[in-house]
Amino acid sequence: MTPCPHFDVEQFRTEPVRLAVAREVERPTLVLGSTQRAELVDRQRVQDRGVEVVRRRGGGGSVLLQPGDHLWIDAWIPRDDHLWLGDVAAAATWVGEWWRDALAAFGIDELEVHTGRSVPGELGELVCFAGRGPGEVFRRGCKVTGLSQWRGREGALFSSCAYAHWDPVPLADLMDLGDSIRAGLVRELTPTVVGVADLIPDLPGLGVLRDALLSSFSSQG
Repeated sequence: MTPCPHFDVEQFRTEPVRLAVAREVERPTLVLGSTQRAELVDRQRVQDRGVEVVRRRGGGGSVLLQPGDHLWIDAWIPRDDHLWLGDVAAAATWVGEWWRDALAAFGIDELEVHTGRSVPGELGELVCFAGRGPGEVFRRGCKVTGLSQWRGREGALFSSCAYAHWDPVPLADLMDLGDSIRAGLVRELTPTVVGVADLIPDLPGLGVLRDALLSSFSSQG
């Protein structure tokens, strides 16, 4: 496993101003959290399915990205920006509010931004979308956006992601787990996440939501 520049912080940490970048992948990519063990991944299944495995700087659980199935945005906040906060949990609130407002513009109501400390639950350290973290957005108890952050002396990088449609099977299939545990993982995760295309059936494409987020980024806070 090697770090992937598309999910690293090096291009951001010298930026003197806030910056947001939408990320896409050309092949299936399993993104591990900074502290996750590589042994969690079933190497043979990854190889057979042509999945690239990378590690992000931010913490949390794993995320599987496939071309066209997600909206991933990295947002860089330099330390002298007024959005910078020393409190790790409070620092992420604006990200959730940013996503919430963009989704609300498409008619989605009852959106909640999780505040306070992370609540990973039993599966959150394995799969990002299983837990509740600061700044993440939920609707009626189902997670809409996942979020991780990396903080350094230069600033903070917030990586947020939402799926078009949620299907935990491909991700669970890549984990080095027994069949019964894998099946249980799928049962637990299936009802806990909702995709944005399921919330917005007439959404013409994820690019529309991406553009709404990026265009409103500079005015946050």
